[in-house]
Amino acid sequence: MERIGFIGLGNMGLPMATGLVKEGYSVTGYDINEKATLTFKERGGGIATSIHQVLAACDVILTSLPSVKAAEEVFLGERGLVEQGDSSKILVDTSTVSPELNQMLDKSCTEKGIPFLAAPVSGGVIGAEQQTLTVMVGGKRAVYERVLPIFEVIGGNIFHVNEQIDSGTTVKLINNLLIGFYTAGVSEALHIANKKNIDLNDLYSMLRVSYGQSRIYERNYQTFIANNDYEPGFSLKLLRKDLEFAMQVAEENQLDLPISKTLLSLYQQVEKEGYGDQDMAVLYQRVLEQSNKREAAK
Repeated sequence: MERIGFIGLGNMGLPMATGLVKEGYSVTGYDINEKATLTFKERGGGIATSIHQVLAACDVILTSLPSVKAAEEVFLGERGLVEQGDSSKILVDTSTVSPELNQMLDKSCTEKGIPFLAAPVSGGVIGAEQQTLTVMVGGKRAVYERVLPIFEVIGGNIFHVNEQIDSGTTVKLINNLLIGFYTAGVSEALHIANKKNIDLNDLYSMLRVSYGQSRIYERNYQTFIANNDYEPGFSLKLLRKDLEFAMQVAEENQLDLPISKTLLSLYQQVEKEGYGDQDMAVLYQRVLEQSNKREAAK
């Protein structure tokens, strides 16, 4: 059984690493947030105080990092995974970053002979906790086969997209582009129901058995909108980040996506208005507040 390192014990990384511990894996965790590492220790994990310690103790190192900057530092920093790693280690990044960064990391790893997979995940914190994530993997098939038993612990739907390193990320960005559309559509559709005095619970009961149903409608309405609670499962600013990555892919491939551009502008504006740290479902609340402001101005 592989010895696993897990770097990045945040909202997604901590439950993924915890799931591996529950399945009997030896997991060494590292995070710059000391509270996160102590929580992981309480859940049965081992802890390291540096990237070097993770590499020394582990065969496969997974990362779950919040930003491009964090991923660059962990992988390419002066004391990062690439500089200190070697061909005996496998590196797997589960973060959602740009395809460009996937390619950069793969090039750096290849030059050192280090096997690398880019394996972003979908399913949010709930999926991580329930070990039901969808894992979309790009990279060499032989490396994927070795890591597959680990993927099957953290996720319920595992896909090797192809050997192009950024293929899994491309699928993830397409997924999140659709999430952006669905979230905006649900927000505005429910506002119509409000104006026509249709009970939102009744509406959900009818649409969940109609073609208007979607998993994002179910998620956003049942978990957040119905409870008027927007504590983030997936924050609006993270969705905005992924939409920007998707549009970068479109521009690099000379694709004209006018509706997607408008959608991105919407999320950028809503984040500027102060909603970014709340769950993406808060877009519904923003629609209501904007409507109320217009009514008050009349």
